[in-house]
Amino acid sequence: MNMTEIARMLLGLRAAGWSEKEINDFMLYIETGEEQYKPKPREERNDQ
Repeated sequence: MNMTEIARMLLGLRAAGWSEKEINDFMLYIETGEEQYKPKPREERNDQ
């Protein structure tokens, strides 16, 4: 992805209601593949 695509993705996630922590964790999951950062379904999240 280039920087324009990344910026659009981040803006889209914000518009979809994701928190900054959820976005950061998702980006870490994309880069590292570590399960601890993998997004969980909305029903499984404590904060929603």
